[in-house]
Amino acid sequence: MSRGVITEAEWRVLKDLLPIEPENRSRGRPPEQNRSIINGILWRLRCGAPWRDVPPKYGSWNTIYRRFRRWSEAGVWEAVAVTLAEIMADSGHYSIDSTTVRAHVSAAGGKDSMMRVG
Repeated sequence: MSRGVITEAEWRVLKDLLPIEPENRSRGRPPEQNRSIINGILWRLRCGAPWRDVPPKYGSWNTIYRRFRRWSEAGVWEAVAVTLAEIMADSGHYSIDSTTVRAHVSAAGGKDSMMRVG
């Protein structure tokens, strides 16, 4: 399994949070597999590359982009984030980083961190 590809355990949790899988659709052109689409979206977000540079192994870049945009507009990502946060809280796993916890200016070696001798 390559770096950044979602694991079986992650997929088991995530797949039920996404819109209907292709085999459960009744009509229309069936979408590519959601798991591959998710891996392509994660690749693009992790690398910061243009959508057109998403490797073809994840599917058509245009399909990946359209799915990302459609799911964003439908609120799928917000629902996924809330559900995953609830699962993590229920299991006692928490992920805290500098984007969610602000440190005092002195923690970064700012002016306030110097002791003043008078």
